[in-house]
Amino acid sequence: MRWQDRIGRRLKLRDLHVLLTVAQCGSMAKAAEQLSVSHPVVSKAVADLEHAVGAPLLERSARGAKPTSYGEALIDRAGVAFDELRQAVRRIDFLADPMAGEVWVGTSVIIAMSFATAVINLFSKRYPRIVIHLLAAESGMTYRALDERKVDLLLVGMFGPTQEHLDAEVLYHEPYVVAAGARNSWTRRPKVTLRELMNEPWTLPSPESLTGRVVVEAFRAGGLDRPRAAVVTDSIPARNALVASGRYLTIVPECVFRFGATQPGLKALPVDLPAARRAIGIVTLKNRTISPGAQLFIDCARETAGLLAKPQSMTRIAARK
Repeated sequence: MRWQDRIGRRLKLRDLHVLLTVAQCGSMAKAAEQLSVSHPVVSKAVADLEHAVGAPLLERSARGAKPTSYGEALIDRAGVAFDELRQAVRRIDFLADPMAGEVWVGTSVIIAMSFATAVINLFSKRYPRIVIHLLAAESGMTYRALDERKVDLLLVGMFGPTQEHLDAEVLYHEPYVVAAGARNSWTRRPKVTLRELMNEPWTLPSPESLTGRVVVEAFRAGGLDRPRAAVVTDSIPARNALVASGRYLTIVPECVFRFGATQPGLKALPVDLPAARRAIGIVTLKNRTISPGAQLFIDCARETAGLLAKPQSMTRIAARK
């Protein structure tokens, strides 16, 4: 049977939508309830799909329904197809009104408080009617959101090689700095070495985390072991709050100070950390159509990053706020 007879004329988007809903809900009954249709309607939609592709798509049991290997293959590509259709509709909307639309961006909490804020300020002034949906979460969650096509792009720190199914563009390299409370006695020193701070109370990320590895490399470059931390947490806001209290030290990305997005109780110490840097960039899915609004956001991110390398750049960025 030719493709157009087997699929082109017989496979319906509505039936695919029903199958995706069943897979998400884990049962036909729950899918029927979510779709506001009857159970027989869901059963028929799945049966019609199975007849069209010539393979069983769901395993049914008393506990519900889950995709077979055939079903998983169809669901995987159906998700891509629906995403491309959504992108097509967004492009049509953009053509009808280039100054309106929506953009979904994933990022880390610290970048959301700093560089992303500067990008959003520029973007929203130029395109005030385009809505930005910002997901600020830990790395695993943001990358999962990108893989599931819940966000258009990621604005993240990059560590190591990029996975094959992703495209990555480095915007700039972010140094790390040692932070102390504004009233900490070390802030009154004109120059401080990392070795002098080894016995101070530190709050640091876990050494297994991405940021934690940067911290380990920073001490290693100075011929030092990672100091024993009094508090270990991967939460930058928690570490910043502890440091602001006056007793602790930590290592944070320079953007915490560069964009003025942190608590006023923090101050960067004059410690040289040449080995502690990370790339900040944009990550997108390969072979996925970028929406016009997302492309405009990427252009604003590039422009904002370009300003960081120029004199008086932070004055210009601050003036946008």
